Amino acid sequence: MVVTAVAAERDAVCAASADGAAPAVRTLPGGGELRCVRGGPVALDVLAAGVGPAAAAAGTATALTAAALAGAPYGLVVSAGIGGGFSPGAGSVRPGGAASGVPLGAVVVAEVIVAADLGAETPDGFTPVTELGFGTVAHRCDPALVEAVAAAAGAAVGPVVTVSTVTGSAARAAELAGRHPGVLVEAMEGFGVAEAAAAHGVPVLEIRSVSNAVGPRDRAAWRIGDALAALTGAFRTLPGAVAAAGGPAAEPHRPSRRTS
Repeated sequence: MVVTAVAAERDAVCAASADGAAPAVRTLPGGGELRCVRGGPVALDVLAAGVGPAAAAAGTATALTAAALAGAPYGLVVSAGIGGGFSPGAGSVRPGGAASGVPLGAVVVAEVIVAADLGAETPDGFTPVTELGFGTVAHRCDPALVEAVAAAAGAAVGPVVTVSTVTGSAARAAELAGRHPGVLVEAMEGFGVAEAAAAHGVPVLEIRSVSNAVGPRDRAAWRIGDALAALTGAFRTLPGAVAAAGGPAAEPHRPSRRTS
C-alpha cells in the first residue's frame, strides 16, 4: 500500500502503472478511497489520506485494519509524495563528514523516518519526547530494501523528517539540520504512516521527490510539476525493486528512541 497526502501525489503514483489502465476504486470504512493499481510484479493500493501525521496515521491504520479483516494483509506500506529538500550548508553534514543536501527534482528514500517536532521546548532548546520518557521518535527502514529501491530509482538515501508545521525560515532550517545530521527532506506524513505500520507489524518505506528548498517560502521557485513527474518515475521502478529484493526482511523497521 502507498499512502500520500493529497490527490495529486496519489495520481502521480498511479500514473506509474505498467499497463496504463485506470485504477479500480475501493471505498474504505469512513469514506477513504483506495486506487488499486495492477499490471506489474507488485500490486499497489494507493490512498490519499490527508495532510499531516495525524491524518496519515488514521488513514493508514484504517486501510491496514480493513485489509487484515478481509484476510489480505499488506506486506509493505510506503509513505510517498513531494517534500522540501535541505541544501548543503552549516549543520547539513552526514556522519563521516560528507555534505548532504538534495537538488529540486531529486528522489530520496528514507533510511530513517523521524518525528522532528514531537517533544517540548525548554530553556535549553528542543527536547524530543523520548528524552521526556515517552514514545518513539524514529523508525528505521529495512536497509537492504532501502538500498534496492534507491538503486533502482537513482535516489539518494538519508533521514527524512516529519513536521506538523512546514519550515519557513533559514533559522528553522538550520536548526533542523543541526539536530538531524545528514537530513535530506522535510515532509508532513511519514512518521504517522510509520507509526500505523509499526502498530500492525508491517514494514515501511518513505519515498519523496523534492519540490522546493526547506527555508523561506519562495513559491516562485517551487517545482511541483517536476517533483510529481519524478515521483511517477520512482514508482515505475519500485515494484521491480521490491520483487527483486525478495520483499522486506523479517524485522523490516524498528522504532527507535534516537532522533537520527
